[in-house]
Amino acid sequence: MNEETTGGGARHGREAPLAIGIDYGTESGRVLVLDLASGAELAVSEVRYPHGVIEGTLPATGEPLGPDWALQDPLDYVEVLERGVPEALARAGVDPARVVGLGIDVTSCTVLPATADGTPLCTMPQWRSHPHAWPKLWKHHGAQGYADRLTEVALERGEPFLARYGGRISSEWYFPKLLEVFHDDRAVYDATDAFVEATDWIVWHCTGALVRSACAAGYKAFWSEGSGLPPVAYFSAAYPGFDRPGDKLGRAFAPLGGRAGTLRAEVASRLGLPASVAVAVGNVDSFVSVPGAGVESPGTFVMVIGTSICDMVVNPSEVLLPGITGVVADGILPGSFGYEAGQPAVGDMFAWYVDRLLGTPAAERAARYRALEEAADALAPGATGLVALDWWNGNRSVLADADLSGVLLGVTLSTSAPEVYRALLEAVAFGNRRIVDNFAEHGLAVDSIVACGGIAEKSPGLMQMLADTTGRPVAVAGSPQIPARGSALFGAVAAGAEAGGFDDIVAAVRALAPPVARTYAPDREAGAVYDEVYAVHRGLHDLLGREHVGWMHGLKELRRRVAASAPGTGTGATS
Repeated sequence: MNEETTGGGARHGREAPLAIGIDYGTESGRVLVLDLASGAELAVSEVRYPHGVIEGTLPATGEPLGPDWALQDPLDYVEVLERGVPEALARAGVDPARVVGLGIDVTSCTVLPATADGTPLCTMPQWRSHPHAWPKLWKHHGAQGYADRLTEVALERGEPFLARYGGRISSEWYFPKLLEVFHDDRAVYDATDAFVEATDWIVWHCTGALVRSACAAGYKAFWSEGSGLPPVAYFSAAYPGFDRPGDKLGRAFAPLGGRAGTLRAEVASRLGLPASVAVAVGNVDSFVSVPGAGVESPGTFVMVIGTSICDMVVNPSEVLLPGITGVVADGILPGSFGYEAGQPAVGDMFAWYVDRLLGTPAAERAARYRALEEAADALAPGATGLVALDWWNGNRSVLADADLSGVLLGVTLSTSAPEVYRALLEAVAFGNRRIVDNFAEHGLAVDSIVACGGIAEKSPGLMQMLADTTGRPVAVAGSPQIPARGSALFGAVAAGAEAGGFDDIVAAVRALAPPVARTYAPDREAGAVYDEVYAVHRGLHDLLGREHVGWMHGLKELRRRVAASAPGTGTGATS
């Protein structure tokens, strides 16, 4: 990362070309207008999804959902486009004709069933009461049983693809969610022509062409350019009758930075943009953050910290290490192998504590967070006597087990609210150290950490903990919209240098890396104390996540059984 933004030389000027980046998160979408000469972020518009995360019941019909379900409404994605783009352009006060490229990223694996012309099934009257017809958000864990079965069969058969995914399949990925539809609502499955990543669907909506991202297929659907999908015999062994795994996925995939097309006339009119705007191949919110943060070489561990944490490392060679969520050639940057790991409950976990457990009214939420952060910062490392496992939404790395749940150890009658909050912050830091250690133990250099996202901006205490627990410096990127910035860069690459963009993403990164907002150096004394607490954390992690994992699985299964037998429920069955 550069200390200050660098410009594009002759491209400076009032009429410099622009790119738009759209970052679709869990609760909202953000639209950013980027000046491709100066790197200035001219305007941002955030549009909250009208339906948010759909849990409990379907908004259309009141159909009950299972306890581990998380859905979205695809019309919310369109709302972000049609409200956010015109609003951002108006705020920037720029001529829309200057926009040459548009890039899109979405949380992944978020997938939806669509017809051959791109119509989402859930928007059709005959399917609105079918929960499986709706987009399944990345954190939908109703497919855990299918993920377990796929892992079991892959291990039995010695399937080589499994090593690229750390040895275990997540319920957050493509095929567990597709098999959940196949097994639990065959009518929806049969009516689905394309089971498609949300990022690809939005690009489809914008351009009129279904162009599937090789990135999403590689990380979330077991696909690789060299070997394609796992063999049909593998899927059939796991689920007899599921013998055409590529039917809903498709068989052609486009590389990152490619041009998926240009805006179709109707969409261009609604957005107030020229129809000539190039639209980039869809991307994943975490992966676009690597170039968005100005990183284009090995040795830097990039963290996107928000509702969850996604971690990325690039390396010139492939290392098949356990406990990651995928390694894909050219998956993040061309010419490198991109590695992914992460923690699935961060902002969500803090919100659970502040909103649900402390009962904080919405109007007082910001003040409560500030007070807890200040009180937690005043506590010394090790002072709480607490240690927590941040498994409030399962574990993504290194255990890849969505059926794990959170743990808080050491509570007494004198334990205070700020002490619990600090323990949750430390749980995130210790979970991150476990991931960093896993990379380092298998030969992938991690020399420094770059953090971005809302919590990186808002929680200096957590950033210092990340430095202290890992012994590595932490830099916070000087932009609150790193994913959207990264998507804008890919939009500029889709446009190409002749149109005022760039011919490749590395050139874009080197020209337009954001500044560094703050850096945090490791405190060795604090680190020594954290080492003692981390030893307890690591022991508890292995005890409950490996040696006695049945305890937590049993509790989760009991919850499901009770929920399934309660009146008015009955969705979310597993294999």
